[in-house]
Amino acid sequence: MSQQPKLVELPIVSPEPQRRLPPWLRREIPRGNADHFTANLLEELRLETVCDNARCPNRMECYSQKTATFMILGNVCTRPCGFCAVSRGRPDALEDDEPARVAEAAQRMGLKHVVITSVTRDDLADGGAEHFYRCVLAVRERTGATVEVLTPDFLHDYLALDRVVEATPEVFNHNTETVPRLYRPVRGPKSDYRWTLELLRHVKRKNPEIKTKSGLMLGLGETREEILEVLSDLLDYGCDFLTLGQYLQPSLKHLPVVEYITPEEFVELGELANRMGFKRVASGPFVRSSYHARDMAAGDMAEAF
Repeated sequence: MSQQPKLVELPIVSPEPQRRLPPWLRREIPRGNADHFTANLLEELRLETVCDNARCPNRMECYSQKTATFMILGNVCTRPCGFCAVSRGRPDALEDDEPARVAEAAQRMGLKHVVITSVTRDDLADGGAEHFYRCVLAVRERTGATVEVLTPDFLHDYLALDRVVEATPEVFNHNTETVPRLYRPVRGPKSDYRWTLELLRHVKRKNPEIKTKSGLMLGLGETREEILEVLSDLLDYGCDFLTLGQYLQPSLKHLPVVEYITPEEFVELGELANRMGFKRVASGPFVRSSYHARDMAAGDMAEAF
């Protein structure tokens, strides 16, 4: 039996939140004006991205490469998650032409792999599942690109979940986000760890050809044992792809960072996850759910960033 890599124990609590960014989390601003092309196109087509709304640290890198993660169903979420920078409150009505606008943007950006996510819409009877379905079909018809969806949990609604599966996205992503002990403060009272797992298993059972994917944010106070238990659960429930990244506090109103995980620890965790049986793993401080998503889907990516 091969020996597991030695991992540093992550503390459950920290006497003081970590405010100052370590050197490895400071990024250079990409040169050139390609990011302006992406930003202007999104503004022209009145589209939202998780890159902007969630204050993703990779935004300028991705925009400069003429890629983005489209965020449908508006820019106001109905869930009070403790980690997320997306606005919360009462959302606006759905825009019927949004699928066509997403497809047009994907075509004009020349995307070969399109990632579509959304805010959580507990105010809608199907949680927005039909809108996801229409967006996937519109993108595929106009571009021929592969499609990855990163969905909310649809409040245990199997019919809503099945509707998105019927669109046959190549990758179905639903994030675990954190360990069970931290679910309530991180994801709020409506989220349920076991349903997160069941959702992934249900997708795989409905269509085994769809690759399932999930991710965790680290640095919220989880322990090594808790991380390994979640990874084991994900594998038991048929999860194919895994992302591990550093949680960064969007503002002082959000949950504080308990610990900054070093790049070396991310490499160790990524190696361990590969050995446990995940088909693809991205593990690194800047890794996010859709970071280098096309590379992960195609299988030609590095294991850590």
